[in-house]
Amino acid sequence: MSDLVNVTRAELAKLARRPATWVLLAAAVTLNQAFGFVIPYLSFKNGSGCAMTDGQTGAQLLGSTLPDQVVTNTTGAFPVFTGALALVLGALVAGTEFTGGTLKTVLTQGPRRTSVFGGQLVALVIAVGAGVLTLFVTCAASSFAIAQVEDQAVVWPSVADLAAGLGSGWLVMTMWASLGAVFAVLLRSVALPIGLGVVWILGIENLVSAVARTSLTALQPLRDVLPGVTSGSLISSVLPAQVGPLPPGVQSAVSGGRGLATVAGYAVVATLAVLVVGRRRDVAA
Repeated sequence: MSDLVNVTRAELAKLARRPATWVLLAAAVTLNQAFGFVIPYLSFKNGSGCAMTDGQTGAQLLGSTLPDQVVTNTTGAFPVFTGALALVLGALVAGTEFTGGTLKTVLTQGPRRTSVFGGQLVALVIAVGAGVLTLFVTCAASSFAIAQVEDQAVVWPSVADLAAGLGSGWLVMTMWASLGAVFAVLLRSVALPIGLGVVWILGIENLVSAVARTSLTALQPLRDVLPGVTSGSLISSVLPAQVGPLPPGVQSAVSGGRGLATVAGYAVVATLAVLVVGRRRDVAA
């Protein structure tokens, strides 16, 4: 257990000193702020809207930026855009030791393989949780500021809604990060898992979902087990009352319970795969 704790601390220290970590966090914050607040609020002030606001009225545009929508604005991008960033982080954490040729050096220092890869995964879960909290704080600050400027009532979601939304969001982001980690371990790489993962999230899943919804409904059983679709359904099931349309990727393709079970299943399977493959793989080559 001490080895696991020491590796986790070391991985967290590495993450804190790695510029890519802060770039990914900055990108996530920028995406949330742009799509959750900047575009709707500027469209509201302009009075004419734009193509990205789906024809919402001024009241809807303003309402979507207020404090009661902070859970939606925090977690709405997790199934797609922010989830892709979490996958990149997972690939960086688990794949850097392979690409840098430092895994053999780490293992000769004493910790068991299970502790090394387990510590990486624990550090990922902690880092993802810190990222979710950061996004919530920045979204809450923006929504509060807009409410004050526009003289709107400040009504926050209930504690239960906050816990359900942020907890589900943390699980979704953990799933994406663990999938990035398992691809990095299986492929002994960083760039290839990132490339394949981003293509999958932004391209293949959207294509399968669109085809299953329209011309080839026989693909619906496959669509309903995809990580992006199930995570979008989980997020959709825990959001408070909506103002305007759901964010991209957030949908109700399956029930919230099924989405929760599937997302948790992906995270558990990916974690076990990292530990098993990392423990048995020859790292001498």
